[in-house]
Amino acid sequence: MQCQSIVVATRNPGKLREIAEVLGPLEIDVIGLDACESVEEPAETGATFAENARDKAMYYARATGQWCLADDSGLAVDALGGEMGLAADRNGIQFKMLNTSKGRAVWSPRAQIDKRTYAAYMVERTNSQADLDVLAGEIVGIKTRAEQLTGVQCKDGRVINCRRAILTCGTFMNGLIHIGERTFRAGRMGEPASVGITESLAALGFRHGRLKTGTPPRIHRDSIDFSKIEVNMGDAAAWPFSYRTAFPFTPPNIACHLAYTNSLVHDLINENLDRAPMYSGQIAGIGPRYCPSIEDKIVRFAERDRHQLFLEPEWRDASQIYVNGFSTSLPEDVQLAALRNVDGLQQVEIIRPGYAIEYDFFQPSQLKTSLESKDVKGLYLAGQINGTSGYEEAAAQGLIAGINAGAATRQLEELILGRDEAYIGVLIDDLVTKDTAEPYRMFTSRAEFRLMLRPDNADLRLSHLVEVYGLLSGEDLERLEQKSENIKKARSIIATTNVPVAQVGSGLHIADEQARAEKLLKRPDISIDDLIPLLPAEIKAIPAADLFTAETDIKYAGYIARQVEAAKSAKGLEHTLIDPDFDVNTITAMRKESREKIRLVRPQTLGQASRISGVNPPDIALLSLHLKRWHVSRETIS
Repeated sequence: MQCQSIVVATRNPGKLREIAEVLGPLEIDVIGLDACESVEEPAETGATFAENARDKAMYYARATGQWCLADDSGLAVDALGGEMGLAADRNGIQFKMLNTSKGRAVWSPRAQIDKRTYAAYMVERTNSQADLDVLAGEIVGIKTRAEQLTGVQCKDGRVINCRRAILTCGTFMNGLIHIGERTFRAGRMGEPASVGITESLAALGFRHGRLKTGTPPRIHRDSIDFSKIEVNMGDAAAWPFSYRTAFPFTPPNIACHLAYTNSLVHDLINENLDRAPMYSGQIAGIGPRYCPSIEDKIVRFAERDRHQLFLEPEWRDASQIYVNGFSTSLPEDVQLAALRNVDGLQQVEIIRPGYAIEYDFFQPSQLKTSLESKDVKGLYLAGQINGTSGYEEAAAQGLIAGINAGAATRQLEELILGRDEAYIGVLIDDLVTKDTAEPYRMFTSRAEFRLMLRPDNADLRLSHLVEVYGLLSGEDLERLEQKSENIKKARSIIATTNVPVAQVGSGLHIADEQARAEKLLKRPDISIDDLIPLLPAEIKAIPAADLFTAETDIKYAGYIARQVEAAKSAKGLEHTLIDPDFDVNTITAMRKESREKIRLVRPQTLGQASRISGVNPPDIALLSLHLKRWHVSRETIS
């Protein structure tokens, strides 16, 4: 089979949503290659190959889509034309804005998703996407010639020739599930592991390792005593994930519930730690630091007398409840006994036990910031194969890999986002410069310019890119222009209008009877809502979301200005390229450790080199000096 296509090789057809959101906006053909060998999946029939692929995609999709939890990274996916935000808004059953007690730079929208309707929505979007062909099959290796990708090898013997491939293998590569002492190979429960890709890339010299993640048990709703646990609702005034979702936004607000562990639970788990794979030595992979198992919580936070457990329906009217906060690999009998010591769960029945899964990943420092391999041209890696954890982290990488694979096909420049442009830029920069020894999660604290990277301005912040790469429709571009005009108009009104101080609020201690609205809005105790009745009537026609952005820009103007200047100062290092032919070993004055780390990571810019762990400012000064000399010598020779 010969094609001038991009191949998206994924072990999980349920994640076809990533194919659609990544590559759907680009005018290129895509072939999705999906694993289809679970004994529980729909059987092959006399239907066409594509029809069988769709059936299997729906089967696997049932396991996806439960959570969307975003800093800017998920919203940047939406701003760049991804489908995830729209899918969340259309299939969410509860929405909540997190961290609202803190500064606006760290506010994070969160949605719980009906994973059944989400799956159906994404399969329909995938199947209806123009210029998208879906093939079913399992990829077991890649084909190369002279460091150029030439195709992918299928388990059934087919070779699909291509010059671009994106591997999004999730937790499936040599996946191994642990439930107590019991282990078995799987990509996740009920689905087979992927064998062959690790071995194929390792044979080409790719460095790889093992990581671990886990999932909690699912319990039966009818076995819960809801009178003994707390109700946990979403926000009454919900904000959508997607900038393309129209207001008014009135999604369902289906209750979750909150329970707590106690000393009986903790004692039982401590007594059975020798049966926990993480503590018995059975698991070699490293688990996520920031999403620990219940065993880790009990051990690492021994001073706490209880931990929260969120009981969350997995779909509308679900009988199956996800016990968020109780991720575990303990034996099933211990899981059941521990849960039955939780108030409200004394009669609980487990539908499916929690488990840990070990899987292979590849060190992401082997990738460029485009997510293309440094060693195999045309091969891109995205998602948990790069050592990350989380839906948005995977979607963000898939989006960038897809855009860049498409850009290469269309002979466009690569899309590289800076640390001052998007959390996606922070995420990828961290991956390619620091590697990862544990599953990587994106947090606002990782970004040094987070006041510039707020959820409310991601679409405007990245709007200059969407036309270049054809990521949004003309209608969406018009909406962006209107939003920009609305914010400018609101800021102008606020900057030029005086309002009576006495009518704003008491206790302001301002001598003047009148004060500029902009000056008052900078005070922490005054909001835009306090000023709207006193401002010209035309401001009431501006949407609340646009007023929120205008207000935030005004309140944090001084801090934002300082971050803008800091970002400009850092650009010098980012614009200093390191030629692949430059040999860092010629810098004999540099510490050997620093030279080794730079050789290992192979940074593309001086800025990336400066963020490599263990490389310090004197090393960067030496590198900068030698790069200048090297460029001069090259120019002289030429």
